[in-house]
Amino acid sequence: MSVYESIVIGAGQAGLSASYHLVRLGIEHVVLDGAPRAGGAWQHRWDSLTMGDVHGVADLPDGPAPGRSGDRANQVVPAWFERYEAEHGLPVRRPVRVTSVRDRGGLLEVRSDAGTWLTRTLVNATGTWERPFVPAYPGIGTFRGEQFHTHDYPGAGHFRGKRVLVVGGGASAVQFLGELAPVTDVLWVTRREPVWREEFDEDAGRDAVAHVQERVAAGLPPASVVSVTGLALRPQELEAARLGVYDRRRPMFARIEPGGVRWADDATRPGEPAFEPVDSILWATGFRPAVTHLAPLGLRGERGGIPLLPGTRDVQTSVTAVRDARVQLVGYGPSASTIGGNRAGRAAALAVRRQLAAASLPA
Repeated sequence: MSVYESIVIGAGQAGLSASYHLVRLGIEHVVLDGAPRAGGAWQHRWDSLTMGDVHGVADLPDGPAPGRSGDRANQVVPAWFERYEAEHGLPVRRPVRVTSVRDRGGLLEVRSDAGTWLTRTLVNATGTWERPFVPAYPGIGTFRGEQFHTHDYPGAGHFRGKRVLVVGGGASAVQFLGELAPVTDVLWVTRREPVWREEFDEDAGRDAVAHVQERVAAGLPPASVVSVTGLALRPQELEAARLGVYDRRRPMFARIEPGGVRWADDATRPGEPAFEPVDSILWATGFRPAVTHLAPLGLRGERGGIPLLPGTRDVQTSVTAVRDARVQLVGYGPSASTIGGNRAGRAAALAVRRQLAAASLPA
Protein backbone atom coordinates (compact mmCIF):
# COMPACT_ATOMS: atom_id res chain seq x y z
CA MET A 1 0.00 0.00 0.00
CA SER A 2 1.44 3.39 -1.00
CA VAL A 3 1.85 6.07 1.67
CA TYR A 4 0.68 9.61 0.98
CA GLU A 5 2.43 12.61 2.42
CA SER A 6 -0.97 13.97 3.40
CA ILE A 7 -4.68 13.21 3.13
CA VAL A 8 -7.41 15.84 3.27
CA ILE A 9 -10.82 14.70 4.49
CA GLY A 10 -13.61 16.88 3.10
CA ALA A 11 -13.86 19.03 -0.04
CA GLY A 12 -15.71 22.06 1.25
CA GLN A 13 -14.18 25.55 1.35
CA ALA A 14 -11.52 24.69 3.94
CA GLY A 15 -10.60 21.37 2.30
CA LEU A 16 -10.24 22.90 -1.17
CA SER A 17 -8.13 25.70 0.25
CA ALA A 18 -5.85 23.21 2.00
CA SER A 19 -5.53 21.11 -1.15
CA TYR A 20 -4.67 24.16 -3.26
CA HIS A 21 -1.81 25.07 -0.93
CA LEU A 22 -0.61 21.46 -0.66
CA VAL A 23 -0.42 21.33 -4.48
CA ARG A 24 1.46 24.65 -4.51
CA LEU A 25 3.97 23.27 -1.99
CA GLY A 26 4.44 20.08 -4.00
CA ILE A 27 3.06 17.81 -1.27
CA GLU A 28 1.62 14.54 -2.56
CA HIS A 29 -1.91 14.11 -1.24
CA VAL A 30 -5.45 13.05 -1.95
CA VAL A 31 -8.75 14.66 -0.94
CA LEU A 32 -11.44 12.22 0.22
CA ASP A 33 -14.96 13.64 0.02
CA GLY A 34 -18.08 11.82 1.18
CA ALA A 35 -20.53 13.53 -1.19
CA PRO A 36 -21.28 12.20 -4.68
CA ARG A 37 -20.55 15.60 -6.25
CA ALA A 38 -18.70 18.83 -5.55
CA GLY A 39 -20.18 21.50 -3.32
CA GLY A 40 -19.52 20.61 0.31
CA ALA A 41 -22.43 21.44 2.60
CA TRP A 42 -23.68 24.06 0.14
CA GLN A 43 -25.26 21.42 -2.10
CA HIS A 44 -27.61 20.51 0.76
CA ARG A 45 -28.90 24.01 1.57
CA TRP A 46 -32.60 24.67 1.14
CA ASP A 47 -33.79 25.82 -2.28
CA SER A 48 -35.05 29.22 -1.12
CA LEU A 49 -31.58 30.29 0.07
CA THR A 50 -30.21 32.53 -2.67
CA MET A 51 -26.78 34.07 -3.17
CA GLY A 52 -28.35 37.33 -2.07
CA ASP A 53 -29.38 35.75 1.25
CA VAL A 54 -26.08 34.25 2.36
CA HIS A 55 -23.85 36.22 4.69
CA GLY A 56 -21.05 36.13 2.16
CA VAL A 57 -18.78 33.49 0.65
CA ALA A 58 -15.05 34.16 0.77
CA ASP A 59 -12.85 33.78 -2.29
CA LEU A 60 -10.90 30.56 -2.60
CA PRO A 61 -7.16 30.97 -3.22
CA ASP A 62 -6.79 32.21 -6.78
CA GLY A 63 -10.53 31.71 -7.24
CA PRO A 64 -12.97 34.64 -6.82
CA ALA A 65 -16.28 33.72 -5.21
CA PRO A 66 -19.58 34.16 -7.05
CA GLY A 67 -21.28 37.49 -6.41
CA ARG A 68 -24.67 38.19 -4.91
CA SER A 69 -27.68 37.27 -7.02
CA GLY A 70 -31.14 35.78 -6.85
CA ASP A 71 -29.81 32.38 -7.95
CA ARG A 72 -30.00 29.38 -5.63
CA ALA A 73 -26.93 29.02 -3.42
CA ASN A 74 -27.19 25.22 -3.56
CA GLN A 75 -26.56 25.41 -7.31
CA VAL A 76 -24.16 28.34 -7.65
CA VAL A 77 -21.60 27.35 -5.02
CA PRO A 78 -21.36 23.65 -5.98
CA ALA A 79 -20.83 24.65 -9.62
CA TRP A 80 -18.08 27.04 -8.52
CA PHE A 81 -16.40 24.36 -6.38
CA GLU A 82 -16.56 21.90 -9.29
CA ARG A 83 -14.88 24.38 -11.65
CA TYR A 84 -12.27 25.18 -9.03
CA GLU A 85 -11.35 21.53 -8.50
CA ALA A 86 -10.91 21.04 -12.24
CA GLU A 87 -9.05 24.29 -12.96
CA HIS A 88 -6.49 23.69 -10.22
CA GLY A 89 -6.15 19.95 -10.69
CA LEU A 90 -7.07 19.11 -7.12
CA PRO A 91 -6.88 15.35 -6.44
CA VAL A 92 -10.42 14.85 -5.13
CA ARG A 93 -11.93 11.36 -4.90
CA ARG A 94 -15.62 10.85 -4.25
CA PRO A 95 -17.78 9.49 -2.92
CA VAL A 96 -15.50 8.27 -0.14
CA ARG A 97 -16.96 8.34 3.37
CA VAL A 98 -14.23 8.08 6.00
CA THR A 99 -15.20 5.94 8.98
CA SER A 100 -12.09 6.12 11.19
CA VAL A 101 -8.51 7.34 11.44
CA ARG A 102 -6.05 5.49 13.66
CA ASP A 103 -2.34 5.17 14.26
CA ARG A 104 -0.59 2.34 12.47
CA GLY A 105 3.08 2.09 13.35
CA GLY A 106 3.71 5.82 13.16
CA LEU A 107 1.54 6.31 10.08
CA LEU A 108 -2.10 7.33 9.99
CA GLU A 109 -4.51 4.71 8.65
CA VAL A 110 -7.61 6.22 7.05
CA ARG A 111 -10.44 3.71 6.75
CA SER A 112 -13.47 4.35 4.56
CA ASP A 113 -16.34 2.69 2.76
CA ALA A 114 -14.17 2.74 -0.38
CA GLY A 115 -10.94 1.32 1.00
CA THR A 116 -8.03 2.14 3.29
CA TRP A 117 -5.24 4.68 2.84
CA LEU A 118 -1.98 5.33 4.71
CA THR A 119 -0.60 8.81 5.20
CA ARG A 120 2.08 10.64 7.15
CA THR A 121 -0.15 13.61 7.94
CA LEU A 122 -3.85 14.48 7.89
CA VAL A 123 -5.91 17.61 7.26
CA ASN A 124 -9.43 17.24 8.60
CA ALA A 125 -11.94 19.51 6.85
CA THR A 126 -15.23 17.79 7.58
CA GLY A 127 -17.09 20.82 8.93
CA THR A 128 -20.35 20.36 10.84
CA TRP A 129 -23.15 19.67 8.35
CA GLU A 130 -23.20 15.93 8.98
CA ARG A 131 -23.80 16.40 12.71
CA PRO A 132 -27.06 18.34 13.23
CA PHE A 133 -27.77 18.92 16.90
CA VAL A 134 -31.23 18.50 18.44
CA PRO A 135 -31.39 18.92 22.22
CA ALA A 136 -32.93 16.16 24.29
CA TYR A 137 -36.22 17.51 25.64
CA PRO A 138 -38.76 15.66 27.80
CA GLY A 139 -41.48 14.20 25.61
CA ILE A 140 -39.71 14.76 22.29
CA GLY A 141 -40.53 11.21 21.21
CA THR A 142 -44.25 11.62 21.93
CA PHE A 143 -44.86 14.48 19.49
CA ARG A 144 -47.37 13.46 16.80
CA GLY A 145 -46.52 16.24 14.36
CA GLU A 146 -43.48 16.78 12.13
CA GLN A 147 -40.00 17.61 13.33
CA PHE A 148 -37.30 19.05 11.09
CA HIS A 149 -33.79 20.34 11.65
CA THR A 150 -32.06 23.06 9.62
CA HIS A 151 -30.26 20.14 7.98
CA ASP A 152 -33.57 18.92 6.51
CA TYR A 153 -35.52 22.18 6.07
CA PRO A 154 -37.98 21.57 3.20
CA GLY A 155 -38.80 25.22 2.45
CA ALA A 156 -41.60 27.53 3.53
CA GLY A 157 -44.11 26.09 1.09
CA HIS A 158 -44.17 22.81 2.96
CA PHE A 159 -45.55 24.50 6.08
CA ARG A 160 -48.48 26.42 4.58
CA GLY A 161 -51.56 25.98 6.74
CA LYS A 162 -49.56 24.53 9.63
CA ARG A 163 -48.68 26.04 12.99
CA VAL A 164 -44.88 25.98 13.22
CA LEU A 165 -42.64 26.30 16.25
CA VAL A 166 -39.11 27.53 15.44
CA VAL A 167 -36.56 26.67 18.12
CA GLY A 168 -33.19 28.46 18.22
CA GLY A 169 -31.60 31.86 18.62
CA GLY A 170 -29.19 31.99 15.69
CA ALA A 171 -29.18 33.43 12.20
CA SER A 172 -30.89 30.36 10.68
CA ALA A 173 -33.85 30.72 13.05
CA VAL A 174 -34.22 34.38 12.11
CA GLN A 175 -34.14 33.47 8.41
CA PHE A 176 -36.71 30.71 8.81
CA LEU A 177 -39.05 33.06 10.68
CA GLY A 178 -38.62 35.58 7.89
CA GLU A 179 -39.77 33.00 5.34
CA LEU A 180 -42.53 31.41 7.39
CA ALA A 181 -44.29 34.32 9.10
CA PRO A 182 -45.74 35.78 5.87
CA VAL A 183 -47.24 32.43 4.81
CA THR A 184 -48.32 30.63 8.00
CA ASP A 185 -48.75 30.82 11.78
CA VAL A 186 -45.39 30.67 13.50
CA LEU A 187 -44.02 30.78 17.07
CA TRP A 188 -40.43 31.42 18.20
CA VAL A 189 -38.63 30.16 21.30
CA THR A 190 -35.01 30.63 22.36
CA ARG A 191 -32.92 29.63 25.34
CA ARG A 192 -31.62 33.18 25.85
CA GLU A 193 -32.93 36.65 25.05
CA PRO A 194 -31.78 37.47 21.48
CA VAL A 195 -29.08 40.11 21.08
CA TRP A 196 -29.88 42.42 18.16
CA ARG A 197 -27.57 44.76 16.25
CA GLU A 198 -28.25 47.44 13.66
CA GLU A 199 -25.53 46.30 11.26
CA PHE A 200 -22.47 44.09 11.19
CA ASP A 201 -19.76 45.24 13.57
CA GLU A 202 -16.30 44.19 12.40
CA ASP A 203 -14.92 44.44 15.93
CA ALA A 204 -17.69 42.13 17.17
CA GLY A 205 -16.77 39.64 14.44
CA ARG A 206 -13.15 39.61 15.59
CA ASP A 207 -14.26 39.29 19.20
CA ALA A 208 -16.42 36.32 18.25
CA VAL A 209 -13.53 34.50 16.58
CA ALA A 210 -11.28 35.26 19.56
CA HIS A 211 -13.99 33.92 21.88
CA VAL A 212 -14.10 30.62 19.99
CA GLN A 213 -10.29 30.41 20.01
CA GLU A 214 -10.23 30.89 23.78
CA ARG A 215 -12.64 27.98 24.21
CA VAL A 216 -10.67 25.72 21.87
CA ALA A 217 -7.35 26.64 23.51
CA ALA A 218 -8.90 25.72 26.86
CA GLY A 219 -9.90 22.32 25.51
CA LEU A 220 -13.62 23.11 25.37
CA PRO A 221 -15.84 22.25 22.38
CA PRO A 222 -16.50 25.20 20.01
CA ALA A 223 -19.71 27.08 20.80
CA SER A 224 -22.07 29.51 19.08
CA VAL A 225 -20.80 33.07 18.71
CA VAL A 226 -24.15 34.74 18.03
CA SER A 227 -24.15 36.08 21.58
CA VAL A 228 -21.04 38.08 20.63
CA THR A 229 -21.89 39.21 17.11
CA GLY A 230 -25.64 39.64 17.62
CA LEU A 231 -28.52 39.18 15.17
CA ALA A 232 -29.70 41.50 12.41
CA LEU A 233 -32.69 41.55 10.08
CA ARG A 234 -32.21 41.59 6.33
CA PRO A 235 -34.68 43.28 3.95
CA GLN A 236 -36.41 39.96 3.22
CA GLU A 237 -37.22 39.58 6.93
CA LEU A 238 -38.84 42.98 7.42
CA GLU A 239 -42.34 41.68 6.60
CA ALA A 240 -42.01 39.09 9.37
CA ALA A 241 -40.87 41.88 11.70
CA ARG A 242 -43.92 43.96 10.73
CA LEU A 243 -46.09 40.98 11.64
CA GLY A 244 -44.47 40.98 15.08
CA VAL A 245 -43.05 37.45 15.10
CA TYR A 246 -39.67 38.54 16.47
CA ASP A 247 -41.33 40.52 19.28
CA ARG A 248 -43.38 37.53 20.41
CA ARG A 249 -40.36 35.37 21.25
CA ARG A 250 -40.86 33.14 24.27
CA PRO A 251 -38.37 31.33 26.53
CA MET A 252 -37.79 27.62 26.11
CA PHE A 253 -40.67 25.33 26.99
CA ALA A 254 -40.42 22.71 29.73
CA ARG A 255 -41.59 19.70 27.74
CA ILE A 256 -43.08 18.46 24.49
CA GLU A 257 -46.48 16.79 24.41
CA PRO A 258 -48.21 14.88 21.57
CA GLY A 259 -50.00 17.98 20.32
CA GLY A 260 -47.61 20.79 21.20
CA VAL A 261 -45.31 22.23 23.87
CA ARG A 262 -45.85 23.23 27.49
CA TRP A 263 -44.10 25.76 29.70
CA ALA A 264 -43.64 25.45 33.44
CA ASP A 265 -45.84 27.89 35.35
CA ASP A 266 -42.92 29.91 36.63
CA ALA A 267 -41.56 30.36 33.07
CA THR A 268 -44.80 31.70 31.61
CA ARG A 269 -45.17 35.45 31.33
CA PRO A 270 -48.47 37.01 32.38
CA GLY A 271 -51.13 36.60 29.73
CA GLU A 272 -49.30 33.87 27.82
CA PRO A 273 -50.70 30.35 27.70
CA ALA A 274 -48.80 27.54 29.39
CA PHE A 275 -49.53 25.27 26.40
CA GLU A 276 -49.24 25.99 22.67
CA PRO A 277 -50.57 23.54 20.07
CA VAL A 278 -48.26 23.16 17.06
CA ASP A 279 -48.20 20.98 13.96
CA SER A 280 -44.47 21.18 13.24
CA ILE A 281 -41.28 21.83 15.18
CA LEU A 282 -38.31 23.27 13.32
CA TRP A 283 -35.07 22.85 15.27
CA ALA A 284 -32.67 25.63 14.25
CA THR A 285 -30.34 24.48 16.99
CA GLY A 286 -27.05 24.29 15.16
CA PHE A 287 -24.49 21.62 14.45
CA ARG A 288 -21.54 19.96 16.12
CA PRO A 289 -18.12 19.32 14.55
CA ALA A 290 -18.09 16.13 12.47
CA VAL A 291 -14.98 14.60 14.04
CA THR A 292 -16.15 11.24 15.42
CA HIS A 293 -13.94 9.42 12.87
CA LEU A 294 -10.91 10.90 14.65
CA ALA A 295 -11.86 9.33 17.99
CA PRO A 296 -9.30 6.47 17.79
CA LEU A 297 -6.50 9.07 17.84
CA GLY A 298 -7.51 10.36 21.26
CA LEU A 299 -7.33 14.03 20.29
CA ARG A 300 -9.94 15.27 22.76
CA GLY A 301 -8.87 16.84 26.01
CA GLU A 302 -10.38 16.32 29.43
CA ARG A 303 -12.87 19.14 28.83
CA GLY A 304 -14.43 17.58 25.73
CA GLY A 305 -12.92 19.59 22.89
CA ILE A 306 -9.89 19.09 20.64
CA PRO A 307 -7.30 21.64 21.82
CA LEU A 308 -5.25 23.29 19.08
CA LEU A 309 -1.76 24.78 19.22
CA PRO A 310 -1.57 28.59 18.83
CA GLY A 311 -0.93 29.72 15.27
CA THR A 312 0.19 33.17 14.23
CA ARG A 313 -1.31 36.38 15.58
CA ASP A 314 -4.36 35.47 13.45
CA VAL A 315 -6.28 33.04 15.66
CA GLN A 316 -7.82 31.45 12.56
CA THR A 317 -4.43 29.86 11.83
CA SER A 318 -4.66 27.66 14.93
CA VAL A 319 -5.02 24.27 13.25
CA THR A 320 -2.59 21.75 14.76
CA ALA A 321 -3.96 19.23 17.27
CA VAL A 322 -2.15 19.49 20.59
CA ARG A 323 -2.20 15.73 21.13
CA ASP A 324 -0.99 14.77 17.63
CA ALA A 325 0.88 17.28 15.49
CA ARG A 326 0.35 15.08 12.42
CA VAL A 327 -3.31 16.17 12.43
CA GLN A 328 -4.50 19.60 11.28
CA LEU A 329 -8.12 20.70 11.74
CA VAL A 330 -9.49 23.32 9.35
CA GLY A 331 -13.00 24.71 9.50
CA TYR A 332 -12.98 23.80 13.20
CA GLY A 333 -13.30 26.24 16.07
CA PRO A 334 -11.83 29.64 15.16
CA SER A 335 -11.65 28.78 11.44
CA ALA A 336 -15.30 27.67 11.11
CA SER A 337 -16.21 30.25 8.45
CA THR A 338 -15.48 30.64 4.76
CA ILE A 339 -12.83 33.30 5.45
CA GLY A 340 -11.41 31.33 8.37
CA GLY A 341 -11.40 28.14 6.33
CA ASN A 342 -9.21 29.78 3.68
CA ARG A 343 -6.70 31.06 6.21
CA ALA A 344 -6.69 27.74 8.02
CA GLY A 345 -6.17 25.87 4.74
CA ARG A 346 -2.92 27.72 4.07
CA ALA A 347 -1.82 27.34 7.70
CA ALA A 348 -2.55 23.61 7.57
CA ALA A 349 -0.49 23.12 4.39
CA LEU A 350 2.44 24.93 5.96
CA ALA A 351 2.08 22.85 9.14
CA VAL A 352 2.07 19.68 7.04
CA ARG A 353 5.30 20.76 5.37
CA ARG A 354 6.91 21.43 8.75
CA GLN A 355 5.75 18.08 10.09
CA LEU A 356 7.11 16.20 7.07
CA ALA A 357 10.42 18.03 7.34
CA ALA A 358 10.71 17.29 11.05
CA ALA A 359 9.90 13.61 10.51
CA SER A 360 12.67 13.31 7.90
CA LEU A 361 15.41 14.62 10.22
CA PRO A 362 17.76 12.00 11.63
CA ALA A 363 17.13 10.98 15.22
